[in-house]
Amino acid sequence: MLRWRGLDATPQDLGRTVVTVGMYDGVHRGHQHLIAAAVTRARAVGRPALLLTFDPHPSEVVRPGSHPAILTSADRKAELVAALGVDAMCVLPFTPEFSRLSPGEFTHTVLVEHLHAAQVVVGRNFTYGHKAVGTVETLAAEGRRFGFSVEGVDLTSVGSAPDLAGDGEVTISSTYIRACVAAGDMASAALALGRPHRVDGIVVRGDRRGRELGYPTANVESPAHTAIPADGVYAGRLVLRDHRGVSRSTHPAAISVGSNPTFAGARRTVEAHLLDFDGDLYGEHVGVEFVERLRPMLSFAGVPELLVAMGEDVARTRAVLEL
Repeated sequence: MLRWRGLDATPQDLGRTVVTVGMYDGVHRGHQHLIAAAVTRARAVGRPALLLTFDPHPSEVVRPGSHPAILTSADRKAELVAALGVDAMCVLPFTPEFSRLSPGEFTHTVLVEHLHAAQVVVGRNFTYGHKAVGTVETLAAEGRRFGFSVEGVDLTSVGSAPDLAGDGEVTISSTYIRACVAAGDMASAALALGRPHRVDGIVVRGDRRGRELGYPTANVESPAHTAIPADGVYAGRLVLRDHRGVSRSTHPAAISVGSNPTFAGARRTVEAHLLDFDGDLYGEHVGVEFVERLRPMLSFAGVPELLVAMGEDVARTRAVLEL
């Protein structure tokens, strides 16, 4: 898949495209439905399917300090959409200047002049332009003017997931999934995502206490605003990634999220103890997949009690992952 950042980096030989536009944070089941529609339209007319997304999240620029937790890193998003058949991904820096573009300026400068849209596929609730005044209807009118067609896809048609209270259903959205992750409800998050929630980062040196206790861990440092699950211990997996961010191998792991209260820790960390693994992971680019929350983060009276709990965590992880 072709991938570039900024309009000026757009390949000169791109030709006419079928474009889908959005943050696509999480690339959840609703997004997958929309992307599949764009890919299908592109294949039908023999044009590349192009996904246009933004960085940082527009809300941080429009309302500084309101940046939502991010479900997928840029590399992970690229990996996921490529697997769905997207041929090219353009990441636009969302700046204050860009946020002030009118709907017409966005259409002409971005979709027509640079991305050469022949067709645009967006969600039915899509908005764009300064103060989000542009709608699917606005875009369709501009498409008739500039020579591209527009399709609005109803995201609610892909289904729903149980809400956090378990007594109803909600439409799948990134906002809903963030709430599930923040609550440690990994089952509901996975149902909406179509896969386990994953946190990407780099393995850094920690206090090495886990190694001293016989449970060495990979201390994963993730980018700012990453959607980290609620404090607790989880069954999951650690995914090793190459320098491009592409997943290359997966290992079962018992994962701890929190500040290590037994040792009066102050900094919140994500640490993964890989089962049946022996090797040096420092500096590795990894993804931590959260499958099931086993227990909350607890403060134990001493090391013996902690070791008993850690042994139980590993046993339960093996059971959850059916090892």
